[in-house]
Amino acid sequence: MSRPTPALVSVAGARARPRWVLLILCLAYLLPGQWLRDAWRHADLAAYGHMAALARGDATWLQPLLAGLLPEDGALLPYWLGAAAIRALPGLDPVLASRLPFVIVLAGVLALVWYATFHLARTEAAQPAPFAFGGEADAIDYARALADAALLALLATLGLLQLGHEATSDVVQLLGVSLWLYGLASAPYRPGRSQSAVVAAMALLALSGAPSLALMLGVAGGVIAHHSRFDGARRLRIGLVVGMVSVAAIATWTQAWGWRLVAPSQVDPGGLIRLLAWFTWPTLPLALWTLWRWRGFVTRRHVAVPLGLAATTLSAAVAMGGSDRAMLLALPALAVLAAFALPTLNRGWSAMVDWFSLFFFTLAAVFIWAYYLALQTAWPPRLAANLQRLAPDLVVSFEPLGLLLALGSTLAWLALVRWRTSRQRAALWRSLALPAGGVVLAWVLAMTLWFQPLNLGRSNQVLLQRLQVLIPPQADCVGVPSAARSLHATVEAQGGWKVRVGEAAWRCEWAVQPMPRAATPPTPAGWEAVGSVQRPTERDTRYWVLRQRPRSALAAPRRPGQEG
Repeated sequence: MSRPTPALVSVAGARARPRWVLLILCLAYLLPGQWLRDAWRHADLAAYGHMAALARGDATWLQPLLAGLLPEDGALLPYWLGAAAIRALPGLDPVLASRLPFVIVLAGVLALVWYATFHLARTEAAQPAPFAFGGEADAIDYARALADAALLALLATLGLLQLGHEATSDVVQLLGVSLWLYGLASAPYRPGRSQSAVVAAMALLALSGAPSLALMLGVAGGVIAHHSRFDGARRLRIGLVVGMVSVAAIATWTQAWGWRLVAPSQVDPGGLIRLLAWFTWPTLPLALWTLWRWRGFVTRRHVAVPLGLAATTLSAAVAMGGSDRAMLLALPALAVLAAFALPTLNRGWSAMVDWFSLFFFTLAAVFIWAYYLALQTAWPPRLAANLQRLAPDLVVSFEPLGLLLALGSTLAWLALVRWRTSRQRAALWRSLALPAGGVVLAWVLAMTLWFQPLNLGRSNQVLLQRLQVLIPPQADCVGVPSAARSLHATVEAQGGWKVRVGEAAWRCEWAVQPMPRAATPPTPAGWEAVGSVQRPTERDTRYWVLRQRPRSALAAPRRPGQEG
């Protein structure tokens, strides 16, 4: 006799959310922040530098060099996608063109999480317990409601918000783990498709710089498939083995093997806990509740599959010193686990999540609107003074389209709050409607009302403009002896100068060297400091521009009467 499940769901609870609402919510999450903005500093800008080098033909497809350096993550596929888009869309801004494939990739992640949850919720062990007099949810309706909840949980996760909107290898890796999740989830119902999915997922991970993680997932998937009661899932071991062989071949061919592990003594437990707390909110608490309430079903597919992915990726994040980019890969699995917590939550927990989301995101919206008012009107004066202190060079213009989008999203939030507090309270996914809607609201407002100051603070465009005043455009090369990869991308991909790094940097006529604000500029023998520049929102670093003295200036003057 099968054990009764802890889920209790009525027909009304399994009511599906209108498809058009989910579609609009996903579009509002995916599109803002992708148009008109520059590549942002660090990983986003460095990735664009490698893509631009490939698109210009300055690097080969197997060695996407930037300033003579290979990508730090060992990936290839993300740079292929960006470079191919730049070449295929010559009429678009190259930064925007390089970002478009990653919008599609993130959309694929959302879709795969929905379908993975749908297939997991269809299994008998995941179904809600029957009522004594009937009225329990239909199996397919229940699966769709949980799939909607998992999608909302992923949209509500704070850690996905910024990293998911970058054009980096992390987003392609996120697609890889989501495809692995879908492959294992759909194995009992789509055996052929699931075989292809796991092979493709592991190849994606290998080509995007995570071959070791792909092998770990191959082993974890093999264990889950071996103990499955479904024939289609057990046959998935073949696809997993093929995937592991392909990973080993790809990583050896591309020389992508590499470990970025740190010693356990270097891991800060407190910092790791704080990162987990905000990065995975609200999915991690709900996922832990799922593991407790469904503890008798840990070996069943709807718990074992996402748990295997979450345990593998979170272990990798800890082994990498609490890397937020490695932790990103756990979010699809945590979203699926969070969905299965909803049929077991009581009204008190649901109300707590609702009220927290209501107050937090409403206050965040008021805060964003207040600073927008200070940007446009210099009132309130205290907020305007703060902005002037943080970004004295900021000059904003009025954008009517951005204002209309912000007003529309704010009105939609008010409508969502009214809906949540008035009717249809029995919907299974109701507890995640406000968190997901609040995150989307905050993102839309930030990318419309705050777009200009954010773009100024997060990009290197102003730094580039100031460097162009000091360095002539016809300079043969510019040396950057030691700096972050994003500065290489600024000087080479955006500035158009050839960049040399390390010791070769001193063979150029010009050099750029970032230094602490109070430090004296480096002036090796034969070099002179031309000037220094700063980024508008960076107070601790100055970028010194150095020039090699002409040889004639270095030669000793001849005495009168001395022969030439």
